[in-house]
Amino acid sequence: MTSITPKHIRPPLAHPGVLLATWFGAGYLPKAPGTWGSVGALPFAWVLVEIGGLYALGAATLVVFVIGLWASKVYMDKTGAHDPGAIVIDEVVGQWIVLLAAPLDVLPYAVAFMLFRFFDVLKPWPISWADRHIGGAMGVMVDDVLAGIAGLGVLYLVILYAEPYLLGVL
Repeated sequence: MTSITPKHIRPPLAHPGVLLATWFGAGYLPKAPGTWGSVGALPFAWVLVEIGGLYALGAATLVVFVIGLWASKVYMDKTGAHDPGAIVIDEVVGQWIVLLAAPLDVLPYAVAFMLFRFFDVLKPWPISWADRHIGGAMGVMVDDVLAGIAGLGVLYLVILYAEPYLLGVL
């Protein structure tokens, strides 16, 4: 459940926790900070996969999840808000989870992006349950992890079943 943080409560990016919680300021961009966070996750994922494959992306996802717990708490402590929209490190983790099923290509990355945003915005059960019932920094992170897992499952099925047909058309 996202609460509205007054616009004047925007901790400076100089604090490492704030910098990471907002994914280097993406959460401060106007309109739809979650979408900006997801977009900001894509090039990092691409580079990680280029350098170390899906294992590097998986390991980075776990590391950023743990960092996200800390950074989210820092940001919430500084603003007094629960799950303010400017925290987008959770979107990074969720987006990276979906990308674990994506081949390193623009089209699968675009589909992964759309799937994650779909599940993150609509929050079908159990994502909606987690969003309402898990509090604190863990609550900030977990609903996006679940949205990422849902997107991962759908993307995996799309690639598994649709790719042979698409290759025949192309």
